[in-house]
Amino acid sequence: MKKTVVIGASDNPSRFSYKAVHQLKSYGHEVVPVGIRRGEVAGLPIETDKPGISEVDTVTLYVGPQNQPSWYDYILSLQPKRIIFNPGTENYELEKKAKEQNIQTLHACTLVMLSVGNY
Repeated sequence: MKKTVVIGASDNPSRFSYKAVHQLKSYGHEVVPVGIRRGEVAGLPIETDKPGISEVDTVTLYVGPQNQPSWYDYILSLQPKRIIFNPGTENYELEKKAKEQNIQTLHACTLVMLSVGNY
């Protein structure tokens, strides 16, 4: 299973990040929700202090490109194998920085990837 950090996690059931945390957990992946507001999703606390996390396979983004610059250093410090840019989060500046560190980038939807079995 792939340890996944969900950036932009929310405890609001109408948000895609909420759905992604639930779906990832139901597929057996270890999930770390990280956001800007405290809360809980799928029984997991939403981390707000940008915790150090080791052995990250995937970072999946639910933060718009205009709000991503303050996350760049944190995301790259996690040294994930890949970053998934969900629809609306595409950011070529962050993608370039990731590729410079040999991090794979995907323009995809985490929920779709899970549902079709190519996560």
